[in-house]
Amino acid sequence: MRKMLIVDDEKNIRLGLKTMIEREFPELYDIRTAIHGEDALTQYHHERADIVITDIRMPIMDGIELIKRITKEAEPEQKPIFIILSGYDDFAYAKAAIEYQVKDYLLKPIRRDELFESLRKSENTLQAQAELAERVAVSDTYREQLRINLLKEWFRQDEPSFDGMAELESKIRFDQMTLPFTVAVLNYKSESGDSMNKEEFKLLVEKMLEPMNGALDVSFLDSESKLVLIGSPALQFEELFKQAGVRELDGLRMGVSAEGNEIEELFHCYKQASEALQYSFLYSNCRMLRHEDIRAKRRDYKVPDEEIRKLGNMLGTDREREVQELLKLIFHTEDLPNVDIHYLRLVGKRINEQVLDEVFRIYGEESIEVLKLYRKVGNMDNFRSFHDYYRSLELLLLSVNDYIRGIRSAYSEHSEIKAAVAYIEQNYYRPLNMAVVSNYVGLNYSYFSEAFKAHSGESFVLFLKKVRIRKGKELLLEGNQKMQEIGSAIGFENSKQFSRVFKELEGISPQEYRIKVRSDASQGQASIKE
Repeated sequence: MRKMLIVDDEKNIRLGLKTMIEREFPELYDIRTAIHGEDALTQYHHERADIVITDIRMPIMDGIELIKRITKEAEPEQKPIFIILSGYDDFAYAKAAIEYQVKDYLLKPIRRDELFESLRKSENTLQAQAELAERVAVSDTYREQLRINLLKEWFRQDEPSFDGMAELESKIRFDQMTLPFTVAVLNYKSESGDSMNKEEFKLLVEKMLEPMNGALDVSFLDSESKLVLIGSPALQFEELFKQAGVRELDGLRMGVSAEGNEIEELFHCYKQASEALQYSFLYSNCRMLRHEDIRAKRRDYKVPDEEIRKLGNMLGTDREREVQELLKLIFHTEDLPNVDIHYLRLVGKRINEQVLDEVFRIYGEESIEVLKLYRKVGNMDNFRSFHDYYRSLELLLLSVNDYIRGIRSAYSEHSEIKAAVAYIEQNYYRPLNMAVVSNYVGLNYSYFSEAFKAHSGESFVLFLKKVRIRKGKELLLEGNQKMQEIGSAIGFENSKQFSRVFKELEGISPQEYRIKVRSDASQGQASIKE
């Protein structure tokens, strides 16, 4: 329904107009009445009207002053339609009516047909204004979305492209931004590591910024669904962070850039804020970080693949303390937060792929009680801070260690596996394979494979190779047998296969090993004589 306000100091005229209009236009208008201009203005402040029908000559505040005050206070798109009632055909009133764009000037006594025609014209005007406002809103929405898409695409680049900068400056309406601007990049993680709905998070932050002393020129979700704020001054972002603490939004993290004044600086400020947000992850108690507070020189280490391999080998042993110490060494925890965050992420990825994934591939996921933690640890972004991630990873590794140790202990109690190991030690020179040995001890082939690896920590093939090479090393030092003879004596088909496997496990050929050991022994004896 349209909101209408009828203003006249004569009660009969007010009520007569109200009744007349309601009969002609049932259920079209919600009509209120006022006894003079000041009363009307008070009501208008409480609830705006679409149409104001007002007398001119009234006590306290006349109709012209009322129109003047409402026109001055109202936004252009919210200004009501004015219809003047007057008992005087005065040029001064008509002139004022023209100045304030009054829709109609009706003389008393009011004629029904003139009033109704004026209201019909007013309705057409209001509909046209609504359609125009809708088109403008759609156009504004489109331009704003275009602006955001351009910023998102620009910010996604690793290196800035400044080609066509004048066109970009126009399309993102850089000239309308408040200077100097600051960029803030935010995300939110609950204590459990869950993320808030991104759009809800955006609306919440915008609402929190509304009462603050500052301008928010742009807010949008970037290509990584992090919230980007561009505004001025930077103090409003600090106040936003304080308010987040008051509202118990402890999972809020924010990176803040330096100030900028030129469009070229906008790209760099976004990258600064994004980097500051990343490094805030390294601080348990620092959830807002300015880019200027990031230490310039970060220590980037070579990924310790050998140490990661050792970490995997240690699982299932009684070396929990060594596992913990090695984990500290791998992540360089004593050097935090000086370590480059990209190194930490890469190491976390390698541990996930080369240690944890391999463990669960061998031992199965469903049998592990810590499956949920395993899946969560697979991505650092599931945690509020590196400290939370590291503690969860450490807990997972120790839990997996206990589990594997339990499996190996259970399997090692089987006399069949012990018998298989003894059989290999005694018959290594024969043409052995896993089918032969599993049949010998009377176990299913697949079960034997899993049980043997759990017991020995190695596959059947690798275990057999190591036994044979160990025996071969003994024969290499006992005499001057040829490689063909030694290889045949320990179960290899020919000397070429023997040499290949020997070098695979020892890093040097059998002949080089023989020369090295004998040379070392000779030097040792010479030193004793001297």
